[in-house]
Amino acid sequence: MTPEIRKLVTYDEETLIEGFRPAPRPWRMMAVAAVVTNPWAGRYVDDLGPEIRAFGPVLGQILTERMIALAGGGEKIEAYGKAAIVGLDGEVEHASGLIHTLRFGNFYREAVSAKSYLSFTNIRGPAGVQMQIPLMDKNDAGRRSHYLTVQFAIADAPRADEIVVALGGATTGRPHHRIGDRYQDLKDLGHDVDNPAAV
Repeated sequence: MTPEIRKLVTYDEETLIEGFRPAPRPWRMMAVAAVVTNPWAGRYVDDLGPEIRAFGPVLGQILTERMIALAGGGEKIEAYGKAAIVGLDGEVEHASGLIHTLRFGNFYREAVSAKSYLSFTNIRGPAGVQMQIPLMDKNDAGRRSHYLTVQFAIADAPRADEIVVALGGATTGRPHHRIGDRYQDLKDLGHDVDNPAAV
C-alpha cells in the first residue's frame, strides 16, 4: 500500500529587505508539499492505522529529501515545521493522521539534527486554501526570532478527496529580531531561566 501522489509542489521565498532595511543576510523560507489521494474520503473509518503506517514513511522520506536538497543541506535549516490540509470530503483527523506519526516527522527531524518538536497545523479546506506552516527553531523552542510562518497556496489542491501534506523550513530567523526571547520574559518574572521547562 503506497500513497497516490498527484503532484509535488516546491515553494521558495527569499527576502532581501524587511522593515524598510536590508537584511544582514537573505531571509529564506521554503516548503515542499505532496498532494495525495485521501484513502478515507467520503466515509467514516474506525481504524486509520494501516494507511498511516504505510503512507507516513513514504511521504516523510520524499518530502524530507526534497527539503534538504532545496536548502542545500540539513545544517542550513534553522527553523522547521509541518502541516496538512484535508479536502472537504475528509476529516481533520485524516490530515492529522498523516503528519502526526514518528514515521513521518522523524525523517525531517533527523535530517536537520533537531532537538525541538515539529510545530504544526492541520485543517480542512477547499482547493486554493492557504497553507500555513508554523516554524520554530529546531533546537531552541524559546527563540522567538525563529517563530515564523511559511504561507503559500496550490490553486487546484486539495480536491475534495485529497490531502496536502507539507514540510517547511527557514535558513534564518527574522532579519531584525528585537522582541527578545522567552527566557528574558521568564527572567523578568523571576523564574529560573536555567530551567525554563520547569515553569
